[in-house]
Amino acid sequence: MRIIGALWGLLGVTALIGSAIYRLTPKAIEALEMGLSLGQWIALVGFALFMLVAEGYRGFQKKFAPRTAARVKYLHDHPTPLRMLLAPFFCMGYFHAKRKTQLTAIILTLGIIMLVILVHFCPQPWRGIIDFGVVLGLTWGIICFWIFTYQAMTNKDYPHSPETPDR
Repeated sequence: MRIIGALWGLLGVTALIGSAIYRLTPKAIEALEMGLSLGQWIALVGFALFMLVAEGYRGFQKKFAPRTAARVKYLHDHPTPLRMLLAPFFCMGYFHAKRKTQLTAIILTLGIIMLVILVHFCPQPWRGIIDFGVVLGLTWGIICFWIFTYQAMTNKDYPHSPETPDR
């Protein structure tokens, strides 16, 4: 059962991030197919680089992926029926987490929802330019999450904290 809970956490988080990539990619491709001006290409490359650093590296690789992978391992080692049932949400830090981790998860979720609503009103190709950068950052995030989860599950001394109340 421990493996099932950890696997549900890993695949559930991956599905949540992957569904965003799946929904945003067509708008990014649509913008590219429209034919961009030089200024729009500069904006696309600049925003893509910004998102790779801000979202991919700083957000996912340095914070979210190591902690979430540690929580997958924690779930494997300390399963409960509720944690296993809601494994993706447990792994993302929505419950049985330090207060700061819970607040971060909730505030980021609300912020992302607001940004999604705002970007929805942007005309093409600007919406696609934004979506292109977001897709790159999210893709980096999934890759990092899988790498960190592999490390957490295979290394006895995984150095990252699951940020649970007892750790």
